[in-house]
Amino acid sequence: MSSASDAPHIPVLINAIIDACAPIAGTWLDGTFGAGGYTRRLLDAGADRVIAVDRDPLAFEMAQDWIAGYGDRITCVAGEFSKLDTYAQDLDGVVLDLGVSSMQLDLAERGFSFMRDGPLDMRMSQSGPSAADLVNGAEESELADIIYLYGEERMSRRIARSIVAARPITTTLQLAKIVESCLPRAKPNQSHPATRTFQALRIAVNDEYGELAEGLMAAERALRPGGQLAVVTFHSVEDRMAKRFIQARSGTTANANRYAPALEEVTPAFTQKTRKAIAADAAEVAANPRARSAKLRVATRTDAPAESIARADLGMPLRKSER
Repeated sequence: MSSASDAPHIPVLINAIIDACAPIAGTWLDGTFGAGGYTRRLLDAGADRVIAVDRDPLAFEMAQDWIAGYGDRITCVAGEFSKLDTYAQDLDGVVLDLGVSSMQLDLAERGFSFMRDGPLDMRMSQSGPSAADLVNGAEESELADIIYLYGEERMSRRIARSIVAARPITTTLQLAKIVESCLPRAKPNQSHPATRTFQALRIAVNDEYGELAEGLMAAERALRPGGQLAVVTFHSVEDRMAKRFIQARSGTTANANRYAPALEEVTPAFTQKTRKAIAADAAEVAANPRARSAKLRVATRTDAPAESIARADLGMPLRKSER
C-alpha cells in the first residue's frame, strides 16, 4: 500500500483501467472512494452510476463540494468494501485502489504518518481499537509477528523488544524514534526507517489483507456476467493476493508439484484480461511518482457460480493466531 502523497488527487492507472475495461457503461462500484478520483473518471468516461464506498466518514465530507454536481449518478455508502455485495448486485464493474488516501496521511491527527506528530491512531474508520491499543497491549511476540509479516521488516524482533521496553507509546513521532533507534541510519534516497513498521501496524489495525481477501470474493458475487474487476495494488503482498485470486478463479493456476494430488478442475468465474500486471508508463510516473510501484490486474466475470477461496491459497500472510 502506498505511503506516498506526492500527487494526492491523481488516480493511479485510471487511464489503463478505462482502456482495459472499455466501454465504460452501466453501474460501477468504487470500493475505495478516497478523494473520489476513480469515481469521477468512471462517470466522465461513460458510467451511468457509481456506488462509492469508503469506511472513512471524512472521505464523503471532503467531497461534498463536487458530488452534488453528479446528482443521483453517485450513491455514497459508508462501509467496508469487503461487504460490497451487500450494497449492490449485477454490477458492470468494480474497482479497488488499495493505496492509502493522501488525506489520511496528511492529517497529523489521524496518526498514519511518521513524518507528522500526532496521536498513534491509524484507524481508517475512526472506530475500534487504535494503533496505540495494539502497540501498548500486544505481546512482544505478536508485535514482532505483525511487523515481520505485514511490513516485511527483518529487524522485527529488535523493534518489538524496543517498543515493549518504551511503553506507553502514545504519539507517532515517539514510535518513529524508537524504530529509528533500532535500525541503521537511512542512506540518501532510501525510505524512512519507520516505513515498514508503520505499514505493518496500519495493515493490522485495519485488517487490510482480510478486507482484500473478502472484497475479492464479494466482487465475484456482485458482478454480472461480463462485468469487470480492476484492482490496483502498491506492494508485493497485495499484488500476490490479487494475482492468485484471479488465477484461481479463472482456472489458470498450475500445480507446480508433480507429486502432489491433482488440483480439482475449476469452472472459471473470471477470464484474465492480461496474464501480467499492467504498470504505469514513464509519462504517468513522471507526472505522479506515486504510480511507480502500482500494478493493475483486470478480469472479466463469467456466468459461473461464485465460490469461496481460502485466505492461505491467496498467499495472505497469516499470523500464528490465524494458522
